[in-house]
Amino acid sequence: MSDGTRFFSNPRIGTPFLGDFDAVIVGAGMAGASLAYELAPELRVLLLETESQPGYHTTGRSAALFSEVYGNSAVRALSRSSRSFLSTPAEGFSKSSLLMPRGTLFFAGLDGLEQLHAVHAEVAPRASKLRWIEGNSLLGRLPALRPEAAQAGIFEPDACDIDVHALHQGYLAGARRRGATVICNAQVDATQHSQAKWALNTRAGHCTTKLLVNAAGAWADDFALRCGVQPIGLTPMRRTAIVFEDQQNWDIQNWPLAVEIGEQFYFKPDAGRILASPADETPSPPCDAQPDEFDVAVVLDRLERMTLLRPKHITGRWAGLRTFASDRTPVAGFDAEVSDFFWLAGQGGYGIQTAPALAIFSASLIKGKPMPETLLAQGINAHALSVQRFLQTATPEN
Repeated sequence: MSDGTRFFSNPRIGTPFLGDFDAVIVGAGMAGASLAYELAPELRVLLLETESQPGYHTTGRSAALFSEVYGNSAVRALSRSSRSFLSTPAEGFSKSSLLMPRGTLFFAGLDGLEQLHAVHAEVAPRASKLRWIEGNSLLGRLPALRPEAAQAGIFEPDACDIDVHALHQGYLAGARRRGATVICNAQVDATQHSQAKWALNTRAGHCTTKLLVNAAGAWADDFALRCGVQPIGLTPMRRTAIVFEDQQNWDIQNWPLAVEIGEQFYFKPDAGRILASPADETPSPPCDAQPDEFDVAVVLDRLERMTLLRPKHITGRWAGLRTFASDRTPVAGFDAEVSDFFWLAGQGGYGIQTAPALAIFSASLIKGKPMPETLLAQGINAHALSVQRFLQTATPEN
């Protein structure tokens, strides 16, 4: 970082001094809010949000699923480690339950049976309640599936819907109670780094901090670059969803969330209607994502080919960005070259259900404490989440 200076030499004239902090977290979505909650009892924490309200982008547009089957092995370990917090949060954290029973059914036609068997073999040892179902048992559980599209399935009875709003607000309110400062409309316009200290100029004021945490979601690589830190190759991807009323009078209340094993498509009940998505992953620049008409057409086509559902009226449509690292595993750790810059990014579509464990893990690193045994017991590997995993080791020449 040469002289360490980026963008400004002096704070904007007239802006207030927000304070000197141990950690400034940029991004008040689920990742930033949960980390602020975990750090605040011991550190002076400032949580900055560009928008007028936290969680406007990805956090507020989640399908809100908790599943221990979803994602790769690192994601599943984080999810397993998060269940106890989501099931039994601290007293006063939330006025309502964070998890509601839903169940998840991963289904496959003939061409997906090999993949379905492989997934079942991989996840079954750590998921004792997981059940292989087929034929009438499968269709009896979800009669809207076409038999040819659902030859067999993996049923996860203890998968749940997550009350994303309650979880996010619980973290924000809890962080404030624990002493953190939360400021919205505080886009970071400029940073300066020198002598193991960061200075930030934001639209709400200026501040200094010992540690800068990058929880900027789809903007994480861009923010790093503006801080003089090397990006790590994160890719925001757009995902589209629709909500509709169906022509038939299905009794949908107890239907599970249904996911095609190749993740071409999923649907679930949603407040008396049905939410469906083509599970699209379209690379996108960081932005306020909007639904694309082509993706809406794709989900309608897959509804027709895989189910007996026939939308009568689309009551809502939206899109959100899910940001992935190249290996589709979240990134949580200190930068490889800038030791007082911490990454908390790349959660992909798993950021809500893994937030408790990722926050506890990240807070342990930041405070220099051992990783809790509860996380180690689930197989969480610090290197698998680190920035260092992206570094290529040069092979000596013969």
